[in-house]
Amino acid sequence: MRSGRPWRGRCASAPRLPPDERRAPGRLCRIGLVSTFQDLLDSLPEDWTDLELDLRIDDENRYIDTAVALSQINAQPYSQHDWHWRLLVAHSFGHAAAPETVLGVLGKLDAEGVTGVMQLREVREGRAEVVPMWGRPESVREEFRERRSL
Repeated sequence: MRSGRPWRGRCASAPRLPPDERRAPGRLCRIGLVSTFQDLLDSLPEDWTDLELDLRIDDENRYIDTAVALSQINAQPYSQHDWHWRLLVAHSFGHAAAPETVLGVLGKLDAEGVTGVMQLREVREGRAEVVPMWGRPESVREEFRERRSL
C-alpha cells in the first residue's frame, strides 16, 4: 500500500500541464483530485472497510471555499499542521463518508479549479459490522454472512 507518501496518481492523465511538462524529471504531476482518489480506490483490496486520507490544497487563499465543500463529507480540519484536512471514507458501513460522496465533492472542487495533494494514512480491511442476529430467521443470517463474506 502507498501509506505514508503523497498520492498524486498517474502523470499520463494530467490534463492541466502541456504534454512536454508532464513527464519532466523532478516535476510533480498536477492531476484532478477525482482521478487521484479514483486511482487510490482502484488500488485497494476488495475487502477494505475504511481509510483515512490527508488533503492539502495548493492555494491556501481558497481554504474557506474548499472547507465549505468538504464539510459535506465531514472532513476534519487540522490546526497548525502541514496538512489541511483529514478525510474518513467507509466502504460499505461505518461512521464515515461513502466513496461515491467523496468522489462527488472532489469533482466539485476539480470543477472549481482547486488542486492539491492527498496522502493515504491508514487502510483497514477485513472488518465486519456487528449486527445483533438474535431472533432473526436463518435465511437473514445466511444472507448477512454471504454479503459480508464471513
